[in-house]
Amino acid sequence: MRLDKFLCKSTEFSREQARELILGGNIRVNGEMLTDPAKQVHENNEILFKGSRLKARDSRYIMLHKPPGTICSNVDENYPSVFSLLHFERVDDLHLAGRLDVDTTGLVFITDDGRWSQQIISPKNLCYKTYLVGLRNPVADGVVQQFASGIQLQGEKALTLPAQLQIITPQQVLLSIMEGKYHQVKRMFAATGNKVVSLHRQQIGDIALEPGLQPGQWRYLTPDEVSCFSSPSL
Repeated sequence: MRLDKFLCKSTEFSREQARELILGGNIRVNGEMLTDPAKQVHENNEILFKGSRLKARDSRYIMLHKPPGTICSNVDENYPSVFSLLHFERVDDLHLAGRLDVDTTGLVFITDDGRWSQQIISPKNLCYKTYLVGLRNPVADGVVQQFASGIQLQGEKALTLPAQLQIITPQQVLLSIMEGKYHQVKRMFAATGNKVVSLHRQQIGDIALEPGLQPGQWRYLTPDEVSCFSSPSL
């Protein structure tokens, strides 16, 4: 992680205070003075502040049921941020492992572990996100195969990665995709002449939204759930 983030995670300093301390030459990593706040360090490095070794706090991993009318942003804008639903210390240290549109509901992961969230976000890791989709019109013939082959989105050069489409009723489907392009689900169905009228993310990878978790509620992930997205090399 970045050196300034490590300093925040192992002390009570703000990001700005951490940057000033690093720029002032107050931090040594493995015996070397570092003055670049963006320098990448590892928790196993010997990182000293005023001669004392720092140890990062344990990372936090959160499952949240995003309600409609909230935004996946760290700050309130025209709509309240999902972070306003979290009432504990150092919320500013957290970030979202993938986003949902303001009118989309369902499963969101929040963490302060950047390497962990990258396992979810990066398309190369083939992490499926599954959505329950309500449609204005019945699914047309051949759309399942279109999604499996890749859809040409307006303004995009390449086809979308193969997606899995399961028809529940003519106007309700389950869609699993590995990407997170801007408004991707809505644009994919628009490309087939249909319109999304409701969108709810049910699952990310092997972890499904807990049925008893009501909109706006959250809980910490279990160690087994966290390990689903931990790279063997980390």
